Amino acid sequence: MSESAAQAISRVGSVVAALRNSTAKPAIFPVTPEFTNWRSEQRAWRDSVALLDQSHHMTDLFISGPDALKLLSDTGVNSFANFRVDEAKQFVGVNHEGYLIGDAVLFYLDENSFDLVGWYMVLDWVQFIGETGGYDVTFERDANSLMRNGEDPKLYRYEIQGPRALALVEKIIGHEVPPTKFFGMATFEIDGVTVRSLRHGMAGQPGFELFGPWNERLTVREAIVRNGEEFGLVLAGSRAYSTANLESAWVPSPIPAVFTGKQTEEYLAWLPAERIGSLAGSYSADNIENYYLTPYDIGYGRVVAFDHDFIGREALEQREKVQNRQKVTLVWQPEDVAAAQRTLYEPGVPAKFIEFPKARYGLYQMDRVVVDGTDVGISHDVGYISNEHAFVSLASIDLDYAAPGTEVVVVWGEQPNSTKPAVEEHRQIGIRATVEPAPYSAFARENYRKN
Repeated sequence: MSESAAQAISRVGSVVAALRNSTAKPAIFPVTPEFTNWRSEQRAWRDSVALLDQSHHMTDLFISGPDALKLLSDTGVNSFANFRVDEAKQFVGVNHEGYLIGDAVLFYLDENSFDLVGWYMVLDWVQFIGETGGYDVTFERDANSLMRNGEDPKLYRYEIQGPRALALVEKIIGHEVPPTKFFGMATFEIDGVTVRSLRHGMAGQPGFELFGPWNERLTVREAIVRNGEEFGLVLAGSRAYSTANLESAWVPSPIPAVFTGKQTEEYLAWLPAERIGSLAGSYSADNIENYYLTPYDIGYGRVVAFDHDFIGREALEQREKVQNRQKVTLVWQPEDVAAAQRTLYEPGVPAKFIEFPKARYGLYQMDRVVVDGTDVGISHDVGYISNEHAFVSLASIDLDYAAPGTEVVVVWGEQPNSTKPAVEEHRQIGIRATVEPAPYSAFARENYRKN
């Protein structure tokens, strides 16, 4: 029997130590890294149209049964009052104390049938509650390809994104796409196979996520590629795809608040150790609760609906009254980024290596943001976006420092260095940054949810 999360934490002695020195890798996309180069591939979803393969890096949790919707309503902060088949939503879950566990995309596939897709943190929580809470539901789990032990995925997922995405899809299917609102679903035929689609945007651009049975993937992909030439279709690999969230301002893996609080002792005994994740960054505290976030800290207040009972509702109602932080984009000073890179060519211990285009080195990236030496927030996901010619991070900042134009400093690197595989001997440095809106892209801010 594999080790549980509770056993792994007990063996190390503390939650923070277990996460800080975990061998769990940062976000990995097990698909082709680059087809051309990640700079051109990033630009494609802004200038023409990009095809991205989402079949391998996410986990699907298929939930079915008479109590499936009740389970989701009991564990999600979202409203489910008007949720219908062929719709989707960004599902957000919190713990009993109102702290964020995570988010995922929830597909309403059929009556009593759902697919919860994304990072496994909130999926694990929903499955645990379903299995231990007396719900009449069944689960089928399709892990990401790194955890699937060589087996094929159940579904393919192809993302078509960019200003020419609609024209390309209509060329492929041979007629106009049915009117579909944001996060709505539609079904159509491609070369004789039935394809389901999700209408949404990545990096603020219009687009479609196409999905269906794995054994039909080649038919669909070949149709996309064959028809895409006249629209300037660019195949985008994992290096480019991993940065798309920086433009749309989605924080992909905030630390899940599952290590303390009600039911967490039972949950950690249920959870496999390999799914506790890894903690990286300059923010350091002994108490794991100091790392927790609320939905409001990273911009999820818009999906919170107190029209139903759910785990954490009472606590979240209180947290809504005392919102202290706001999600922003930090634009790092080019001179300071270059100075950090230059330390690699100078004698002595260098700064923490800055990977391009995505620089995070733990699943949960948490770097200090300071003003005059005082902590004012946490910097999360970080990397370079060609479309804005900027190196940026997404951050949760105290309201007093969240105005665009505010100058802050991001503390980059760990002190002391952890033993994570992605961490080499290095020294901490300060990198100046300017607070800007989230999303940083004006197009994304103005158009992402317009329809």
